Order: sequence, then C-alpha cells, then structure tokens
Amino acid sequence: MKVKDVMTSAVSYGRTDDTIDKIAKQMKDLDVGSIPICNNAQNVVGIATDRDIVTRAIGDGIDPSEKVEKIMSTEPISISPEAHVNEAADLMARYQIRRLPVVDNGKLVGVLSIGDLAVRNTCEHEAGKALSDISSPSRPML
Repeated sequence: MKVKDVMTSAVSYGRTDDTIDKIAKQMKDLDVGSIPICNNAQNVVGIATDRDIVTRAIGDGIDPSEKVEKIMSTEPISISPEAHVNEAADLMARYQIRRLPVVDNGKLVGVLSIGDLAVRNTCEHEAGKALSDISSPSRPML
C-alpha cells in the first residue's frame, strides 16, 4: 500500500513568519500535534510540533509572539506519496517521529501519522512496529 492511500491530504500548514502562539492555536483548533511550516511557494521548510513549543519556546523562555522559525524543527524528514507504507514506518522508527510531511515535487500534499497507519487494517503491523520503535528510549534511562 502506498502513502497516498492512507495519508491525510486535507492538511493545514503555517508560514515561517507566523508567530509561535498562532501555530499553537492552530494546533489546538485542529487537534493536531504538529504543523508543517512552508515558504510562499508551499515548499516544506520545517515542522513545528507541540514538543518544539514546550521545550524550545516555553522551556527556553521565548516569547510566544516571536516567529515560529525560531523554534521549528528545520529540515524535516518527509516522504513521497508514491512511497510504500513500510518505508514510511521505517522512517518513523529510525528518526523516532510520529508524523511525516508528504511532499510531491517539493510541495506539501499531505501528512502521514502513526494514526493514519493504525486505522488501516492492512497497515496495523507497520504502525505497531513503528510505534514500538518510536516509543523506545533514544538513550539509556538512568
């Protein structure tokens, strides 16, 4: 099965000049944990996650009226809509991420999440493996 068959294609995105609080409100309104950040040509240049807001903005005392580009993750891992879901699950596991921007010819066309994989019966194994690998500590616990 291909990524395009299970991805969420109706996806909202932010821009680098959006403020942190605007992106946080967008996440709340959409009930999502990340927002792809695009330039004017709708090319993905970053991704802002709820974790970025907590650890990089609040944790470092950055004013929420600052631009999201100060705290977003740059060079996000992305995937093609033509890729197989196994490849997506492998990327999620390898990089310990739960969401992948789906990019076609440089443009954002969707987002693939662990949830997208999990709701498809044919993808249950990939979702389970990816979630297990993502949930593993990235370093030894003390």
